[in-house]
Amino acid sequence: MSKNHLIPIILVAFLFYSLVAYGSASCCSCQFLKRKNQTFKQRTNQFYKFEEQSNSWVEVKLPYDLVTCVNGNCTKVGSILPEGEKPAREQAVDVEDRRDSLKVAEDVETKAQENYEKLLPFRKRVSLTKISKTSIWVTGESGSIYERFWNGVQWVIVPHDLPESAGHAISIFPVNQTLFALSATGHLYRLRLADNSQPVWEDFLAIPGSHTTQEAAESSSAKMKSGVVSHDRLRIYFSTMSGSLLELAEMEPQRWIDHDHPPGADVTAIADAASIKSEVVFTISSAGDLYEHDRNSRPQWKKHVWREESAQVSALAPTKGCSLQGIIGTGSVSLFLISKNGALIERRLHQRKWKWIEHGNPEGYLLSSITPLSPDDRNQKLHALLLTTATGSIFEFQMSTRTGSAKEQQTSEIWVNHKHPLHTSVARGISGLSFQTGRTFFPLDDGRLAELHITGLGGENSGPAQQVSSRRKASLKYEWSILDAPETEGWNAEYCTESRGPANCVAGTKEEATGTGTTWQSTRKKKGTAESYLTPDVSSSDEGRSPEKYKLSSKGMESISRMRVMYKGRSLFLVTNGGHTFEYLYNDEIWLWLQHQHPSPMKGAIGSYNGSLFLADVNGCLLIRERIGTELGWINCTAMRKGKQITDGPPWDREPNTPRRTKLEDTLFFVSRSGRLLQLTVSQRKFKWKDCKSPPSTKITSIIDQEGLRENILFVAGRNGRLYQYNRLTGLWHEHLQSRHLVLSISTGTAMRPSASSLKGSLFMISEEGGLVEYHWNTLNGWTWVEHGTPHAGVMFLGAPGPSFEGNQIFLIGTDGNIYLRYYDIVEWKWKNYGYPNPECIPIDQKRQAGSEDEK
Repeated sequence: MSKNHLIPIILVAFLFYSLVAYGSASCCSCQFLKRKNQTFKQRTNQFYKFEEQSNSWVEVKLPYDLVTCVNGNCTKVGSILPEGEKPAREQAVDVEDRRDSLKVAEDVETKAQENYEKLLPFRKRVSLTKISKTSIWVTGESGSIYERFWNGVQWVIVPHDLPESAGHAISIFPVNQTLFALSATGHLYRLRLADNSQPVWEDFLAIPGSHTTQEAAESSSAKMKSGVVSHDRLRIYFSTMSGSLLELAEMEPQRWIDHDHPPGADVTAIADAASIKSEVVFTISSAGDLYEHDRNSRPQWKKHVWREESAQVSALAPTKGCSLQGIIGTGSVSLFLISKNGALIERRLHQRKWKWIEHGNPEGYLLSSITPLSPDDRNQKLHALLLTTATGSIFEFQMSTRTGSAKEQQTSEIWVNHKHPLHTSVARGISGLSFQTGRTFFPLDDGRLAELHITGLGGENSGPAQQVSSRRKASLKYEWSILDAPETEGWNAEYCTESRGPANCVAGTKEEATGTGTTWQSTRKKKGTAESYLTPDVSSSDEGRSPEKYKLSSKGMESISRMRVMYKGRSLFLVTNGGHTFEYLYNDEIWLWLQHQHPSPMKGAIGSYNGSLFLADVNGCLLIRERIGTELGWINCTAMRKGKQITDGPPWDREPNTPRRTKLEDTLFFVSRSGRLLQLTVSQRKFKWKDCKSPPSTKITSIIDQEGLRENILFVAGRNGRLYQYNRLTGLWHEHLQSRHLVLSISTGTAMRPSASSLKGSLFMISEEGGLVEYHWNTLNGWTWVEHGTPHAGVMFLGAPGPSFEGNQIFLIGTDGNIYLRYYDIVEWKWKNYGYPNPECIPIDQKRQAGSEDEK
């Protein structure tokens, strides 16, 4: 062979070493093995050829044709193109494949959009963690922590909130008999017993003398975004806000290991922590790539690459995965993941070879998270996973193994739709919790929990039960049970108590028979579908009332918002019929009248916060009257960004000295002219408007209660005379069950809650017929309607119920001009008529005394 024949061979050799092998079952660090359909990717633009004349290597200009010559006949066998450029034929094919891939993703999302109006939002603070057979810890959307604990008699709710300075909690980690909590600010807290034997949270990174080296102390100072406990529950792996992998290897003393990040990538989520192989962690980057970290290998980071033609479709979502053993044999192991287009992806290791498998998704649904089943729920032939869709349904993915003619075992796949609980949806993107065989817990989008369980096994009143065999389980039916959440999430579950009884925080006891012969029952009376849960609908239509009636809602503010107490016993604001604003102020010596002038007449004083008074003028503009330095000033909130004109505001202020839970973001709510609920953030003077929309099929006339009866809940009246509630945490509207003959008036209401330690309480409203209506809650009966009516047939009530006093009294104004008191006397409600103040009937000595006091 001549030297001319050797030139293209040498060029091809240089080309070979300049390329990197990519295969469907390869990692970046794998050696070049002979496989079918082997493809190569160009990594450089520098190529050289050997010139015989100069006897040296010379760089060639791209594109460069590779030519082979035999006996003087030269034939082109290939070309070297600039990096990233492909032949025209391949470019056309790639563009068409990319279009097909994108079209598939768009078609899947379009079908999901057709099933539901829109995808659910992500609840980033919600998590479920199983600590033991009797204990489940939950972080709610409010950032609080609570425990569902079986005390031997019933499930009780135990609060475990972080300190207020810590911020919102987002996850719990049980490690080696120790509990850790991660806050949204990236700090780690540890639960320990104080000297009084009470559990308290301490900043784990701030413990003095806990770091063995300065390097460990610096590593631990990184802010953490999320974490996963290792399979043996001895270590925690964190993904930091800077995109690296951090390991807490030892607790006493602290030993932190910084594993950095993959070359050219970051760590967004941890897919698996040492469940496939000890000390091997799988992570997902922000680009959707899967990486493997093994501290005992070189290099430590490996990238699991896809076939090039699948890369556009199969980018992975930053969610936790699930590992299964022995799907196609005892030596196989699989890691299940979710792609960004909502499909189920499997990374399978069998006979020392990795393989990608796309299982897809149910038609018309996008998958968002994976829930592994407990080992007792699996058998050798059937493997199953529970998957949450982006629209709040649960699907069970079943894989049954059968022996085929090929060397590998073959599997058949089935999607089983478990749907979702009635009137609510499962939270998107959050893994559930396999509690025991046939029982799995899921967080709901509305803040509560739900249990998917075998019929007859599970539910609110079922504790840890006897295990069900997997053979029997396959033939049983599943059903949903909704589990209530505490008030921090806007719901009605009571906290446990330290007193002896069924609700004790540690050990519950059944109460003995009482004098009436009744005994305590662990089951709470259920009202079935007492509430239906609705999603806000922008294009809603009003039905029920004529427009003339709900136009009167703007007059409600004039009738009930004439006076506001700014400081108890010192300052009272009053708005006159002419729209003038006066303040009755006590300066430690005498009472003074002060006028607060504004170019526009005022309609009413509709709220106060931290020494500032909120008023509405005749044009519907929301104004703030506050002291700025030594001067009094006005602030127009309607003129702010997204500000709107209003017709109504918060109802009566809380009773003086009533305790109120401190929030990171204090807000006030108003009703817009279009009948939508508006939220104004007022804390730290960072004013911000938010449109909370309105319930479906109606608009809002008035706010009945703002977090007086239930934290994070607003009760409102619709133009159709129905009662609705808005959860400020989830942004969801709920409609309460209400008799058709009961129609509420357009006026506001009053909340009455006798004790802050109990959720028992009522809303008092006026019906369209002018009678007093109560909506009452207690643990035994749930929500019930009570119609108090009027004192006698010839009287109806005007305006709204007055503020409540002492938790059992409420004043009302009748059409006869009299003041009526509705109060609870030991065992029943009673009426009392106070008449009305007639100046002609006031004794002369009282008139003289009042006059002399005015002169002073």
